[in-house]
Amino acid sequence: MSVSADDLLPCDRADHFLNLPDAQVVATKALLMTRDNLREVIEAKAMMCVYGDAGLGKTFAVNASLRDLAPGQFHRIQFRERPTPRYIRHKLFETLKIGGRMPSRPAEFDKLLRNVLAEEFRILVCDEAQWLSTECFEYWRHLWDDQETDLAVVFVGGDKCYEALDSQPMLASRIYVWQEYQQLTKKQVHEVIPAFHPIWAAADPADIDFVYRHAARGNFRIWAKITHQLLRLLAQLGQECVDRVAIRRVFARLGHLT
Repeated sequence: MSVSADDLLPCDRADHFLNLPDAQVVATKALLMTRDNLREVIEAKAMMCVYGDAGLGKTFAVNASLRDLAPGQFHRIQFRERPTPRYIRHKLFETLKIGGRMPSRPAEFDKLLRNVLAEEFRILVCDEAQWLSTECFEYWRHLWDDQETDLAVVFVGGDKCYEALDSQPMLASRIYVWQEYQQLTKKQVHEVIPAFHPIWAAADPADIDFVYRHAARGNFRIWAKITHQLLRLLAQLGQECVDRVAIRRVFARLGHLT
């Protein structure tokens, strides 16, 4: 995955699930709200939490918005299961490109990070924040609370992220904006999906409704996965347009259909 030297995020094409060819950024209500919220959070140098179920476009919206609002000022750290403060220190050291040897003692490491984060304003995006422990949340709070550091923090998380943050009253009280992502409604799907990819722009609305009801609902990631498989199938068949036969063939490879 390529990384931009300017903003340290994946290139915009990599934002789309499976690097879906010809996928378009669609200005959904949620994305526009994210952009407005981030603008306020950046101006206030505050903290924000974007949360909701997997596959709804949270990370995509944050990445796309920050590329427009604050190019070169933001850094993204994606967390894995149960990170530790030590892991956060090391990831910040790498992400901020501090250079030299990492300090061996936590106190020295923290002093170095605070000094670097005081040099210029930065936006730190903490993805998969639901994995953070109480100790990790406290670490982020201390970094942000420090009078010398100059930063905004954006927590992005899936299932249980809200509960994880809300259970930390010292941190939760400092969250400037909470934004929940929800699935697209059926009406929104018919408005958004044809703009999302050309194969749906030419599709029968009844076929879009069929995919909505039996597989994708209002989940962007599932729509991207189905679209990716349909593109490959249509290429194999030498066919340009989506039809119910092709959709059913893709469905045969997917689980958990209604």
